[in-house]
Amino acid sequence: MSVSEFITQNFSEFVNYTSFANAEAGNIVMIGVGALFIWLAIKKNFEPLLLVPIGLGIILGNIPFKMDAGLEIGLYEENSVLNIFYQGVRQGWYPPLVFLGIGAMTDFSALIANPKLILIGAAAQFGIFGAYMIALALGFDPAQAASIAIIGGADGPTAIFLSSKVYPNFLGAVAVCAYSYMALVPVIQPVIMRLLTTKKERLIRMKPGRKVSKTEKILFPIIGLLMTTFIVPSGLPLLGMLFFGNLLKESGKTDRLAKTASTSLNDIVVILLGLTVGCSTQASEFLTFDTIKIFLIGAFAFIIATASGVIFVKIMNLFLSKDNKINPLIGNAGVSAVPMAARISNNLGLEYDRHNFLLMHAMGPNVAGVIGSAVAAGTLLSFFTN
Repeated sequence: MSVSEFITQNFSEFVNYTSFANAEAGNIVMIGVGALFIWLAIKKNFEPLLLVPIGLGIILGNIPFKMDAGLEIGLYEENSVLNIFYQGVRQGWYPPLVFLGIGAMTDFSALIANPKLILIGAAAQFGIFGAYMIALALGFDPAQAASIAIIGGADGPTAIFLSSKVYPNFLGAVAVCAYSYMALVPVIQPVIMRLLTTKKERLIRMKPGRKVSKTEKILFPIIGLLMTTFIVPSGLPLLGMLFFGNLLKESGKTDRLAKTASTSLNDIVVILLGLTVGCSTQASEFLTFDTIKIFLIGAFAFIIATASGVIFVKIMNLFLSKDNKINPLIGNAGVSAVPMAARISNNLGLEYDRHNFLLMHAMGPNVAGVIGSAVAAGTLLSFFTN
């Protein structure tokens, strides 16, 4: 073989290895989706801590390469770095660690001071079970339906945890869908809240919550852990870590551990979780008709959850005295998007009365929604235990 033939052959092999030679239309579409996520995060400030890692992950996961080259670089290739990172998603390691961080940064005082607010968080979980019934009606089997329905909790880690256990094939679509709707809370929820409430209801002022003692704050995670896990033991990985993180925060003796759980550790897990979830959306796995249906059912689940919370508050008000009425604008906070949903309640309340601060009241159902989504996930998971 002459030198020129050798160079030509090697150049031809090099070209065949490039992404230009292996790109398909689906790859270009998904790279565009990843770029859109990053734009929404930076330009529109839609949950940048989530959408920037996911968006870059979508781009990273859709850079095409020669699949049979044995390069061990793809997410679904054994022994690749991305595949090792992805095990934290596939095996359900990351979600409990995220819940540890959530527990360590969450103040449950609003819920402790007004325990009836937990009912709003419970009502919002109807979005999950409503979506479960819709998915079954559309022909999905029970495991697939459960994997899709959990999107209604607006809780990415919970969605990942349940989907990885009951139907891993939908994991990428479910995770991206859940995080997408979490990021779109400021867009979707206000429309539903205005539609379902009157101006008079939006102007309701709630009494300030009572002062919660240190003892109550310490006892809450212990009692909460026992009550929830005795009912739904299958939710133990999420609920156990949530209440453990909160006990670290409230004990007053483990500030270093609480700070680590809520900052450094949580940030590391969110980076790996977001990046690998994004990478899992490779065009060949993601661009299917089932994915479209997942996004549509997920939208219904999120809408149902928001509407259920608001409507339930209106029903509660029928049985409450005039001085103890609850502003229905905090009903949206029953979903598990903390503290985004509570901020939406507060912002909308201030829009109609600039002195009506609803944030602390909304945090009650908001943190109840975190607990509720984990309980709902545990309930659905129990359907598939032998």
